[in-house]
Amino acid sequence: MAIHENDKDEIDLFREAIKGANPLKISPKKKEHKAPQKKPNPIPLNFIRDEKQALNDSISDQYEPLHDIENGEELFYVRQGHSPDILKKLRKGYWVVQKSIDLHGMISDEAKAYVVQFLAECKKNNIHCIRIVHGKGYNSKNKEPVLKNKLKHWLAQKEEVIAYVQARVYDGGSGAVIVLLSAH
Repeated sequence: MAIHENDKDEIDLFREAIKGANPLKISPKKKEHKAPQKKPNPIPLNFIRDEKQALNDSISDQYEPLHDIENGEELFYVRQGHSPDILKKLRKGYWVVQKSIDLHGMISDEAKAYVVQFLAECKKNNIHCIRIVHGKGYNSKNKEPVLKNKLKHWLAQKEEVIAYVQARVYDGGSGAVIVLLSAH
């Protein structure tokens, strides 16, 4: 790049102007220190897995209650020490169903784990009235309600279950139960 005569004069003028100047002593830039980031709490995966397993193990498929929990086709149960009037109120819809799950298409072990987890979640969130749709068994191997038969025993083993009744027709009829949970 060629330097023109005007540019050369300006450069000379600049050099003449700064002739006796001493460069400033500037220390290198200080590093900025950021506040240390708080490490997230570790996720206790083994503990979570063990808790889920303990919940699943809290109910058994071989449980047989001391008292009858159904009358013919209709499912109902009331925990000992509670008034049988609870069953009448449940049947009439005295409590509003706050949450519901559907077990259609699940195998027994999946349904058991899902029910146990659902009950624990309801207990944690202070939910007292739920609906569990178990189906009527039309798609099962022998056309019998496998989950219905297991669900009645699973629910009777959970202390938070006060009572349950077969759902009204528009809530699922013989393919669902309405469950009343204790307040904790």
